[in-house]
Amino acid sequence: MAERPRHLSVRGGEWAFAVVGLPLALLGGVYALAVLYAGALLSLTVLGLPFVVAALLGARGLGALHRRLVGRLLGEHVESPAELPRPAGVITRGRVVLADPVAWRTLLYLVLRLPLGVLGFLTAVAIPLGCGWLIGFPLWVRLLQPGTRPTGWPDAASMVLGLLLLYAVPCAIRLLTEANRRLARLLLGPAHTQQRVRELESARATLLADNTDQLRRLERDLHDGTQAQLVALAITLSLTDDALSSPDGPDLGRLRTLVARARTQTDGTITELRRLTRGIHPLALDNGLDEALPALAATSPIPVTVHLALRERPHPAVARTLYFCAAELLTNIAKHSGARSAELTAKASDGRIRLIVRDDGCGDAALGTGTGTGTGTGTGTGTGLTGLAERLAAVDGFLRVDSPPGGPTIVTAELPTRLC
Repeated sequence: MAERPRHLSVRGGEWAFAVVGLPLALLGGVYALAVLYAGALLSLTVLGLPFVVAALLGARGLGALHRRLVGRLLGEHVESPAELPRPAGVITRGRVVLADPVAWRTLLYLVLRLPLGVLGFLTAVAIPLGCGWLIGFPLWVRLLQPGTRPTGWPDAASMVLGLLLLYAVPCAIRLLTEANRRLARLLLGPAHTQQRVRELESARATLLADNTDQLRRLERDLHDGTQAQLVALAITLSLTDDALSSPDGPDLGRLRTLVARARTQTDGTITELRRLTRGIHPLALDNGLDEALPALAATSPIPVTVHLALRERPHPAVARTLYFCAAELLTNIAKHSGARSAELTAKASDGRIRLIVRDDGCGDAALGTGTGTGTGTGTGTGTGLTGLAERLAAVDGFLRVDSPPGGPTIVTAELPTRLC
């Protein structure tokens, strides 16, 4: 992911959020405190639970307003949580609302947002106004008090203090803005379990689509390649049989030609089958990553230095994913990076395995880009860095790319050694 650009000056949206966000912060804070207070008082009556259910639904609505405000003014996209299920029955629906973690976390956000909103407004409006009064203190005093008044140290001290406070205002607003961003990301988005379910569903869909594409590709290769070669071999053998059954006796020259052609066709078919089965499960993995990764690096047209520290043997599915990830990265380096050398490091310990591929190429690789000059070229499911990230997500892993323009490019893939 690309980092948010950092500006030396405070952006207009941050000022606007500090000012415009105060009414919504006051509304939300008062609402949350009133709900908690009234809910505690009514908890012993029959009105307690219905009141809390309605209040939690209202908190979800206020959370949506805050998400839109944070996204529009601060540029912080907070994913909306999933809609509440609607089971049959009023009592069942009430239980669903009472057990909704999103609504309770939103109430907590509204309580914490209140002091941040007040501080932001004071920093953006009250402090600058106070700074103006301090800087112009000598003038205000002379306007309010008739007659001559000597200039003393309070005049100079007030001007210096006003300038210092005014200089610190942008920094204070940036700090408060970052606090608001973090608070919104933490409490206004989906609950951790919901987010985890979404990620797993997305990874499963990606994995199923990728497996379907691989099966279709394998079927097409078998039909258009291997099957056609076997048909040609059968025709050659049929011609050989005809040559042996000739009434004038076998033509040895023709038989030698046909047998040589059959041998060539057999070798080609075997090579094609090896190529197809290598894409399903590399034979080198039968002996573990300790032997598979050095063998893979040896096939690269660019010199690759291999460093291995595999204290744990990963799950076969994890090893296969890591192997194909390394193969894709080395292939992209050879095709796109312009590198003269590369380095492959694999470490496994404490239940995690990490693959680091470094090259001295031109860099400028990134996730989510359709083109590029580094190792990040390629788009679509299963190709390029984006495809690798999706494959790793299917086994609970992630991909990180560090590739400044001019290089070097460092791609790190990390995933668990065991699948739960």
